[in-house]
Amino acid sequence: AKVSTQSTGARGPKKHLKRLNAPKKWMLDKLSGKFAPRPSAGPHKLRESMPLIVVIRNKLKYALTYSETKKVTMSRSIKVDGKVRTDIGFPTGFQDVISIDKTGEYFRMLFDVKGRFLIHRIKKDEASYKLCSVKSLSTAAKGVPVLVTHDGRTIRYPDPLVKVHDTVKLDIESGKILDFIRFEPGNLAYITGGQNCGRIGIITHKEKHPGSFDIVHVKDSVGHSFATRLSNVFPIGKGKQAWISLPRGKGVRLSIAEERDRKLAAKAKEM
Repeated sequence: AKVSTQSTGARGPKKHLKRLNAPKKWMLDKLSGKFAPRPSAGPHKLRESMPLIVVIRNKLKYALTYSETKKVTMSRSIKVDGKVRTDIGFPTGFQDVISIDKTGEYFRMLFDVKGRFLIHRIKKDEASYKLCSVKSLSTAAKGVPVLVTHDGRTIRYPDPLVKVHDTVKLDIESGKILDFIRFEPGNLAYITGGQNCGRIGIITHKEKHPGSFDIVHVKDSVGHSFATRLSNVFPIGKGKQAWISLPRGKGVRLSIAEERDRKLAAKAKEM
């Protein structure tokens, strides 16, 4: 069997990650050491996830050091998708719900319009579910139909109408599917990879390219159209209604000139 050289070498799996090789979407500085925290093996890929230590120490600022972060997680106060996680390298990825019961805070992992990880604060009732993209459908032992999601879950006996690339709404506590969104034109989608990562818009149409990557065209709320690969498109709502709360800016990417004008207007207001 062919083994990926990305994470395993001649002497076993890689255990380190150089700081300059860490994903840019973590937004780590260059000069705070030679190494970065390497995410453990888990439900998300290394470059599509952020380890808990970066979330707790660098983003939420609940700890200052590695050892303080370890004390926070070992106190069993951090939950990811309803399960206590004590591993500071546990990989959190898109749509994961992080709950801190002691402070009564809940967060959902999303992307901002520049493709960087965004820890989006949500209310308690929204923290009870998450959206999962369907990666594959197959039949398990004894003819049981199963569905595999983007975060590595295997769900038995899904609704027969659910297809690959659709999105399912999952109850975190029970692991059951509550509802699903078809991947079809007219539905709202979040872009989770590529140059347009973090943008949100309505799916307009899909181009099929046999032997290559299927391309999906998306139009955002201010009328800008863009195209991306099918694998980067994650439906998040039926029609224009999103099933999750959206970050500030609603996934609309501004041009450099618009961004500059907005900053100048904000500065003028302060003066």
